[in-house]
Amino acid sequence: MAEEIIKKNDLIYLILDNRRKWLVTVEEGREFQTHKGIIKFDEIIGKPFGSVIFSQPYETQGYKFYVLKPLPSDYVIYMSRKTQIIYPEDAGLILVYSGIGPGSKVIEAGCGSGALTCILGNYVRPNGYIFSYDIREKSLKRALSNVIKANLKDFVSIQYGDILIDDFEHANVDSVVLDMPQPWKAIERIKKYLKFSGTLVSFSPTIEQVKKTTFALQENEFYEINTYELIKRKFQVKENATHPEVRMIGHTGYITFARKIKDVRNPYREKKPKQDEFVELNGMPLRGDEK
Repeated sequence: MAEEIIKKNDLIYLILDNRRKWLVTVEEGREFQTHKGIIKFDEIIGKPFGSVIFSQPYETQGYKFYVLKPLPSDYVIYMSRKTQIIYPEDAGLILVYSGIGPGSKVIEAGCGSGALTCILGNYVRPNGYIFSYDIREKSLKRALSNVIKANLKDFVSIQYGDILIDDFEHANVDSVVLDMPQPWKAIERIKKYLKFSGTLVSFSPTIEQVKKTTFALQENEFYEINTYELIKRKFQVKENATHPEVRMIGHTGYITFARKIKDVRNPYREKKPKQDEFVELNGMPLRGDEK
């Protein structure tokens, strides 16, 4: 497979070491300044992803930087953000358990900084689309900026909208993703947007939100309702001292999944007996009476 060459306005994943990493847009004629020297973008354009570059001035700085192509997980961790993000492991579970993939049409309510939005947009290409809504102007601006930096504007729209009161002009979407304070209030409304067998995903930081959302899903006849929590532990690998890292993310949030079905009553197994059935115990020995 041919090497992928870095072009102007591409987004790159620039790495100095394990602690200092950036998502940067390569702009012709401009530079990126760090405390370890200056990175000239004109020196990056035309190189393949996976190359190294040295900071200027070479004589006094000359530090090695790695230039990689960003992965969806890199969008999440290193993009510009102010709100709490959904971590890569959560996004992976959302993709697998929701069935979101190439060609999927998805409504997202609560885009935040656009972290999950960018991951979803990356996976629905080339024929899918993410309709993302939020009611916070700052979130909308930041999310739109991150979507543009990730070159996903052809697959994602960022719009003002309140799923609790606004009537979105969507029908038969494959999935609805909720990241909002009161997701249970949206359950009844989103039924008309989802296709049958479509999936609902709700991300919540507290278990009380999960309980209310689950009860609302049950009341609205959703099926396959399940909630998960993921905990990831990273290992430090050394020749004679491999062990888990001391610091870890112990909790990110709870993810609830459900599916829309077209339910009907069972005319065979739901027949009730004409009179109450009971078992007569008179004359039968009880365990304590056995000799």
